[in-house]
Amino acid sequence: MSYRSRSDMLGKMEVRRLLIKLAIPATIAMLANALYNLVDTIFVARWVDEIAIGALAIVFPIQMIVMAIGLMIGMGSASIFSRAYGRGDRDSMTKSVNTALFLNLIVSVAISLTGLIFIEQLLTLFGATEENIEYTRQYLGVILIGLIPFSLAIVLNNLSRAEGRANVAMVSLLIGAVVNIALDPFFIRGIGFIPEMGVQGAAVATLIAKSASFIYVFSMAMQKRSELNIRLKTIHKLDLKMTGEILAIGLPTFVRNTLGAVLAVAVNHMINFHAPADIGPGIYISIYGVINRMIMFLLLPGLGLVQGLIPIVGFNFGARFHERLYDVIKFATRLIVAYFALMFAFTLISAELLFVIFSRDEDALFITEGARAFRIISVGFTMIGFQVILSSVYQAMGYPVRALLVGLSRQFLLFMPLLFLLTHFFALDGIWITFLSADLLAGSICLLVYILEMKDLRRKFITVPEPSNA
Repeated sequence: MSYRSRSDMLGKMEVRRLLIKLAIPATIAMLANALYNLVDTIFVARWVDEIAIGALAIVFPIQMIVMAIGLMIGMGSASIFSRAYGRGDRDSMTKSVNTALFLNLIVSVAISLTGLIFIEQLLTLFGATEENIEYTRQYLGVILIGLIPFSLAIVLNNLSRAEGRANVAMVSLLIGAVVNIALDPFFIRGIGFIPEMGVQGAAVATLIAKSASFIYVFSMAMQKRSELNIRLKTIHKLDLKMTGEILAIGLPTFVRNTLGAVLAVAVNHMINFHAPADIGPGIYISIYGVINRMIMFLLLPGLGLVQGLIPIVGFNFGARFHERLYDVIKFATRLIVAYFALMFAFTLISAELLFVIFSRDEDALFITEGARAFRIISVGFTMIGFQVILSSVYQAMGYPVRALLVGLSRQFLLFMPLLFLLTHFFALDGIWITFLSADLLAGSICLLVYILEMKDLRRKFITVPEPSNA
């Protein structure tokens, strides 16, 4: 697709059809991304044991932090790229891409090396217990190496969507998912010349899958028909002004996801502190790990809608097509709120069945307590759509401070105080009630802000005919 045809698509195609066109590949990609995380966990639970799931739960915050960096740089550069694309600024388009890639490479290599050097300290910091520490050590050592292709692929996937090539991002994530699922049985259980590796094998499969995903999306970005215009010979020359703009716009995503990692660590430690002495924290950390994976599986496809929305908002905001902007935001909000409400209903009905899938021996405590916790948490699904839409729209428009405040409302201003307060009164149950309370409160605040913003957008940019007196 040429520059002109992509520009016409983003700026002229009927917005509902355009949103669906871009959202379907992103949704499939998100579903694939969530699916291999889910299948990874099922394989570990079935072929190792339920406690081994705790290793994935302990390492999950580290993966979230690296994902946060990739998304910060990817979404920041994609926002700049989309708006430059809308106004036809080729120089800014090129600078945003090349600066983003080199910046991400520096940061991801630094994190990977630091993590490998201080791996023992990381295990303690992130809440590993005596029951799962050896599993966690095996898993983390390999995952730290895979962080580099993982984060680079995130950046390129965001930029591919920004240029209107949502299918490229979709195929990239599909490749990662298919390779990971296909390799898991061989590396976890062993076959032929491949020894049985258990939890470490799951990490090796993930490393290979992430690398395959990156190789594909990078090769597509190097094609002549791509608008990303990667310049390898000069990619090491950072544009400091562009770097600052990328980081400023992407900061809300980084803060939101990093705080999510911090909250996951806090929850791990709270489980260690409040778990019944006769049972121990290991099984509850595994329950939390399963819930995290299930939330990703159920909700990430809904976030694919937002991935389709962002380039539309960025392009039309840059081109000053404000009526299209209003229409697509309103339509997207209806879809995502309805989807999250449907996932809430699904969780209420299916919680026990979901936990049975993750239990090798159908442990009654694991299934009963896990299902109860998941049902409590899922009530908050009904309101988080407003947080997601508001934050993403602000970022696409280049309003980082507003997007940051939306992200902070749930994950810092509400969650942490509620976590300490509610665990004081309800012990372990207070953790699950905190998720519910923070989502409902933050969602209500974002709903109010969303209503005000949409009214303001309509008043400023859309001419509404006066009603006839006839």
